[in-house]
Amino acid sequence: MSLVLDSAAQDLLFREARTANTFTDEPVTDEQVQAIYDLVKYGPTAYNQSPLRIVLVRSAEARERLVNCMSEGNRAKTAAAPLVAILVADNEFHEELPHLFPHFPQAKELIFSERPVREASAQVNASLQAAYFIMGIRAAGLAAGPMNGMDYAAVQKEFLDDDHVPLMVVNIGKPGPDAWHPRSPRLRYDEIVTTV
Repeated sequence: MSLVLDSAAQDLLFREARTANTFTDEPVTDEQVQAIYDLVKYGPTAYNQSPLRIVLVRSAEARERLVNCMSEGNRAKTAAAPLVAILVADNEFHEELPHLFPHFPQAKELIFSERPVREASAQVNASLQAAYFIMGIRAAGLAAGPMNGMDYAAVQKEFLDDDHVPLMVVNIGKPGPDAWHPRSPRLRYDEIVTTV
C-alpha cells in the first residue's frame, strides 16, 4: 500500500529530515514563524486544549541567558542559531477551553479543575504540538535542532512563571555546513508493534 502524501513531501518531512547542528546566518522572520504556526495549529490535541506556548528568543540578552541554561554540548549551537524557540506546556490551558472546545465548555471544570490532571494532560498534548511544530519548520524549508539538554528549572526561572513548564529548546534556520550527523538506525516495524 502506498501513502497518499507524495514522495518528495515524505522525504522533506521524514526520510531526509535530521536534527540540524549548524545553520547559516540567514534570519528566520516573524512571518515565517507565523506561517509555521498557521499550518501546525490544526494538529489535533485532546479536547482541542492546545497547551503549547512558544517563546521566541531574539534579543542578545535573552539569548545569553538561555545559553547559560543549556548543557555544555548545546551552548554553541544555541548561541549560533538564527532563531531559538523555547517550547512550553501551559498548565493553565483550561482557561481557554470554553473558546477552544465550545460544544463542551464544562470540560474546564468537570475534567480539568485539578492541577495534577492539567499538568499531565498539558505535558502530553504540548509535546504532541511540539512535534507538529518541528514538522512545520521542515515544511517551511527550514531545519530544526530540537534539544532537551538543559537545566529545566533554570529555563523556567529565567523565562517562565510557575504555570508554564519548558519542554525543549528548538534551534531554527537554514542548515549550514556539515549540519547533519549520519542517519542513526531505526527500529523495525516488528520490533515496536504488537498485535493483541
